[in-house]
Amino acid sequence: MTRTRRPVVAGWFTDDGGGDEPGQEAGFRLLGTRCTACASVFFPREDSWCRNPGCPGGGTLVETPLSRRGRVWSYTDGRYRPPAPYVSDPDAPWEPYTLVAVELAAEAMVVLGQAAPGVRTADLAVGMEVEVVPGVLNEDAEHIWTTWHWRPVHARVARESEERS
Repeated sequence: MTRTRRPVVAGWFTDDGGGDEPGQEAGFRLLGTRCTACASVFFPREDSWCRNPGCPGGGTLVETPLSRRGRVWSYTDGRYRPPAPYVSDPDAPWEPYTLVAVELAAEAMVVLGQAAPGVRTADLAVGMEVEVVPGVLNEDAEHIWTTWHWRPVHARVARESEERS
């Protein structure tokens, strides 16, 4: 039986690419919205009204892809099961994960997300450059639940160097 890839939250990211193979993450982007009146960018996306209290109004909200790269603003480890809407099997053993807050300079915002598999808090530092990549949050018999992860840029460079050797 073929499983269907499904985003954990529809409309928050493109689902181009399928994983950690080289080149598969090239089209992957987080999707926000930008107000045409004040240029404020929102993530998670906002489709009803501009959340900027200083907006003059009269604009529309348009979908906008966010920067692929940013800098670590903060990070921690997650030692608890995440709440809904995330899918979590209460019978499965729990494995801690690394949570990263990433500053996107062009959008003037900080976006939270899990680090890519294998990235630990010891691998991160405030100010380190990271990039968004497709990830898998959970798999069941019918679906592969997709999300985004943050991966240190130096990890990608090191992996590509090893592949050329």
